Amino acid sequence: MNTVTFDRLLLKTAFCCMASDGDIDIREVDLIKTLCSKSDLFDNINITEELNKLIERINHEGKEFIKYYFNLLDVADLSEEDELTLIDFALETIHADGIDQYSEIKFFKNIRYRLKVSNQRILINHPEIQYWLEDDIMTGSFLEKITGTYLSTANLPLFSQIDIEPNNLQ
Repeated sequence: MNTVTFDRLLLKTAFCCMASDGDIDIREVDLIKTLCSKSDLFDNINITEELNKLIERINHEGKEFIKYYFNLLDVADLSEEDELTLIDFALETIHADGIDQYSEIKFFKNIRYRLKVSNQRILINHPEIQYWLEDDIMTGSFLEKITGTYLSTANLPLFSQIDIEPNNLQ
């Protein structure tokens, strides 16, 4: 398993959340562009180019790409602050189009179960997702089950390339 830098993990998180409902909405793309422009982490990354590479990968690999992303989360060595930042990126992307699809909630639960941060810490910044964090029976097989459920029901069409001018990242 390759390791990934935190900036790339954040971008993959936002991308996967954007694609998790089977639709890439321009409001989600604009939000990712805005989030990345506000962070020094992305100063040396061409966001349009990176998003288009991710689109090529998901179009080619499909659900295997989602499994790859989940595996990255499983092995990532993140601080609590890193995890909270990742959750912020995920939730902001999910909320960007104004519709929280059930598939996006299931996808978020897959992310959340791979992180160590407490629900209480998450709810400080995101009280609107309290019902997303309701207790489930947590076992390794449960995580496999919700991952399998998401992957078996996910509809991942072929996505079109994104056309964002790099100079418009303000």
